Amino acid sequence: MAIEQKFPLPPFTEESAREKVQLAEDAWNSQDPEKVSKAYTVDTEWRNRAQFVNGREEVVAFLTDKWQKEKNYKLKKELWAFTDSRIAVRFEYEYQNSQGQWFRAYGNENWEFDQHGLMRKRYASINDLPIAANERRL
Repeated sequence: MAIEQKFPLPPFTEESAREKVQLAEDAWNSQDPEKVSKAYTVDTEWRNRAQFVNGREEVVAFLTDKWQKEKNYKLKKELWAFTDSRIAVRFEYEYQNSQGQWFRAYGNENWEFDQHGLMRKRYASINDLPIAANERRL
């Protein structure tokens, strides 16, 4: 059986950490829960706001529900800091709810990776700000 790997692998350099962040941004902007879930270990642990998600199956269910509720989703991530196997990012994303109200969400994520480049832990703190359509910037 082949070992799953998701490049770049730790230990991270500034260049490889930036690449990892960009790959995550691209995957999340695809809004494909299955594709996104492949970046995480099968037993990944998340805290997303006040919700706890464990394992890839729950990741897929969480993201499916998220993108059904958050229409016209667009995300931008920025590397904040990194160590050998950890990356911290700041991000913002915009979306529209089912009533047509636009929001910009701001937050920070702390990521921990295994030796194969799969994210085993993801801790996200997020705040939403209602915005007018003409205030969108993503």
